[in-house]
Amino acid sequence: MIFKIFKNFTIALTAILTFLSTFFILNISIAEEKQYFPIASSRVGPYSAMGTGYYGAQIDYMNYVNMNGGVNGVMLTWQECETEYNAVKTVECYQRLLEKDGQRIVVFDTLGTPGAYAVINRMAEDNVVLAQYGYGRTDGADGRVWPWVFNAASHYWSQIAVKMKFMAEQEGGIDKMKGKKIVHLHIDSAYGREPLPAMRSIAKDWGVTLVEISIPPPGLEQQSQWLQIRKEKPDWVTFWGAGSGMNSTAMTNAARVAFPRDRMMYVTFGAAEEDMYPAGDAAKGTYAVANALPGDNFPLVAAIKEQVYGSGKGNLADESRVGSVYWNRGLGAAVMWIEALKNAQEMHGKVGKAVTGAEFRDGYEALNMTEDRLNEIGIKGMVAPFSISCANHEGAGKFAVMQWNGEKFEQVTGWEAPLDPAYIRNLVEVSAAKFAKENNITPKTCP
Repeated sequence: MIFKIFKNFTIALTAILTFLSTFFILNISIAEEKQYFPIASSRVGPYSAMGTGYYGAQIDYMNYVNMNGGVNGVMLTWQECETEYNAVKTVECYQRLLEKDGQRIVVFDTLGTPGAYAVINRMAEDNVVLAQYGYGRTDGADGRVWPWVFNAASHYWSQIAVKMKFMAEQEGGIDKMKGKKIVHLHIDSAYGREPLPAMRSIAKDWGVTLVEISIPPPGLEQQSQWLQIRKEKPDWVTFWGAGSGMNSTAMTNAARVAFPRDRMMYVTFGAAEEDMYPAGDAAKGTYAVANALPGDNFPLVAAIKEQVYGSGKGNLADESRVGSVYWNRGLGAAVMWIEALKNAQEMHGKVGKAVTGAEFRDGYEALNMTEDRLNEIGIKGMVAPFSISCANHEGAGKFAVMQWNGEKFEQVTGWEAPLDPAYIRNLVEVSAAKFAKENNITPKTCP
């Protein structure tokens, strides 16, 4: 009798232990599901204000996602490498960050056109999405030629077209632009030259005289360029700089030669608070465009401040920068990563599991950021609604014009598209087709 009781007890105990063992193994397995992301940051050097804000937001958002259960239970991990906004170091960081703990990255974000050009031909081979958040190689927007490259949200050719549209509106119409002169003052790099194909084409069609003036990096010496501008007497100046030192120097030099700041239009990478503050009163009146508007009153921004910074896990040393232009732009970029990851999990039957680069690419191409979805995430109004398709990897193609009032940016327009989006798209397709022909690439057939 005692033996029988002991035997039954042993069987029951074995069953319990087997169940508990299975339960714990299952939970360990679930806990180990992770998705690895690279942070190719630029926190050092003349572009540090840009890099600390942008990449700080990406880390803050990933922390926020993890604090709220991950992506369907998949926890996010990341590793950082300093590029100093240098193309050679960007390639080194790409190679260093490519794999960690046996898992390969699914996306790469260089926050710089020179760096994007340096790694762009690696993407297809390595199965990694190049997420150019408003920068980089513009004809990457043609997904048939560049299936692994995305320009969302919006590229430089749409941006310059929106700026020229705004100028035309200020002048009283396109017909009033004939005979006007625009100086494109830019850093002498692939980034500074990137808008020129579209700018030259529009200027020719409108009868505008375009004067191109370059500034050697890092752009702190601009006196001779502004003396040339004073001699040229342009109606408008488009400024394509990078780094708060270069951007603020342009404004102080403009004041020195008495060029009106309300005739200057800054690129997105010069359209941040950190670019304006150092110039003081000389910055007042400067126009800039944004693909992510500043503000800490967006629900997601407020939630990150409360949960991430409230628990002492914020990435920025200065919490007041949360909600600034560069931080919000980094947040917008990171939101796309996570939305793409969710899409990929659902599309490939891997909810609760990590995805491959090819699966992530599918998820990125399926992004559909409607106003309702942006509202659910908590960034409605911060970025323009957009969707991506097989052929169109640009997204919204829209920008908002802002003006610096001496203390903060004031939004001047809503989300504006180019005057003729089809015209800009045609330029993109012609450029991409030319690249495909020169490199024996057969464009992908899209539905």
